[in-house]
Amino acid sequence: MLESIEKARTKARKAIESLYDCTCNISGYEDYKDPVTKATKQVSKVKYKDQSCKVSKQSLSKNNQTDTVNQVTYEIKLFIAPELEIKQGDIIEVTNKYGVKEIYKSGEGFPYTSHQEIILLKEGNS
Repeated sequence: MLESIEKARTKARKAIESLYDCTCNISGYEDYKDPVTKATKQVSKVKYKDQSCKVSKQSLSKNNQTDTVNQVTYEIKLFIAPELEIKQGDIIEVTNKYGVKEIYKSGEGFPYTSHQEIILLKEGNS
């Protein structure tokens, strides 16, 4: 019984990963103690490189249309391998299949056995 569940999970993961059409680099901040000044500061460090992933944009129902602006709100999600440790605030640089790069800040993730979903905030937007 457990063996068949694991086979089903493996199949589900392969199916999900077959939809990945982007790659990403993930950077996080860690403490660095300067050996000269003894001061501790946060420095950016690449945690993962060239990870297969998928970005999904879902339009939300809220529409802030005025006479001059049609502002559409959408949610951006990253789908990626579940074993990667991605923390809230990590910087994720996504390159799509056409070579276009976008930079995002990660929100809180939600792991599944086959993948994890992470809400993204586009860098430069509030």
